[in-house]
Amino acid sequence: MSDVTKTIISDVIVPEVFNPYVIQRTAELSAFYQSGIIARNPELDRLASSGGKLINMPFWEDLTGDDEVLSATEALTVGKITAKRDVAALLARGRAWSVNDLAKALSGDDPMAAIGDLVAEYWARRFQTILIKTLDGIFGNAATTLMNTNQHDISGSATAEDDDVISAKTAVDAIYKLGDNADKLTGFAMHSATVAKLTKDDLIETIPPSEGKPAVRMFLGKPVIVDDSLPVSNGVYTTYIFGAGAFGWGEGGTPVPVETARDALAGDDILVHRRHFILHPRGVAFQNKQVSGATPSNAELANYENWKRVYESKNVRIVQFKHKLVTAYSSGS
Repeated sequence: MSDVTKTIISDVIVPEVFNPYVIQRTAELSAFYQSGIIARNPELDRLASSGGKLINMPFWEDLTGDDEVLSATEALTVGKITAKRDVAALLARGRAWSVNDLAKALSGDDPMAAIGDLVAEYWARRFQTILIKTLDGIFGNAATTLMNTNQHDISGSATAEDDDVISAKTAVDAIYKLGDNADKLTGFAMHSATVAKLTKDDLIETIPPSEGKPAVRMFLGKPVIVDDSLPVSNGVYTTYIFGAGAFGWGEGGTPVPVETARDALAGDDILVHRRHFILHPRGVAFQNKQVSGATPSNAELANYENWKRVYESKNVRIVQFKHKLVTAYSSGS
């Protein structure tokens, strides 16, 4: 006989309340969202619910050409405006948990909020992974994806002391890959070893926490996100510099985003959560060339064959900075 006095997940989860709460908390817990790198966009929300695996986002290219001196006898030369399109991939993801994974949360005073916080923390981590895998893809072969103009690689330099390591000087060079749009870059994402190096060099400023929020690290006046899943290979570290809204985020609806179930034989309560969303680097179109499933996996997001820049390079608010932490220079070489 079942225990009617036992509180199970279906007693505390109200899907219409739970799903918006998790989406909101995902944003609150995401360092990339808090820094402004990811921007939630109502239009992307709409597009993520509009159907189809690819989301087309047409845009007008800027006007070009010199102005002309007016003449009483010569007509003006007629120019044109050109339309292009950015393309985002719809991401359809889901995860299921049994009550054993959530037992600690269920012992709290507010079980739904506790479960929601655990689920939101999970999705915040997954969003961070998706973002970094996307960066792996758009810079995987920068010449092919046309992102080489947004790439600053000093890792092979060894002609002068410290010219291959990250420093204030070399980071400024990376920022100015965007030329007169450099001031639109507002934050860094770094491996913890890079942050440690800059801290030893007394280049990291830490702003004390306030209102329950964590302390903020700053480099060159810009916030720093620390993530050890950023690429490291043979002593070469990858740092990213972003502008506000570099990634657009939209949440679509799924037929059944939240489900609960009970396995009476096993004595398990099950929570299922599904999401359809867009998390897209603005100005780099998804090509959908190497996708085997209904929507792309993280490995397919990391495949450079699926990406190509369509915005003018200065308007893509992402710079990849590849550097070392210890110089390879030797005065005897």
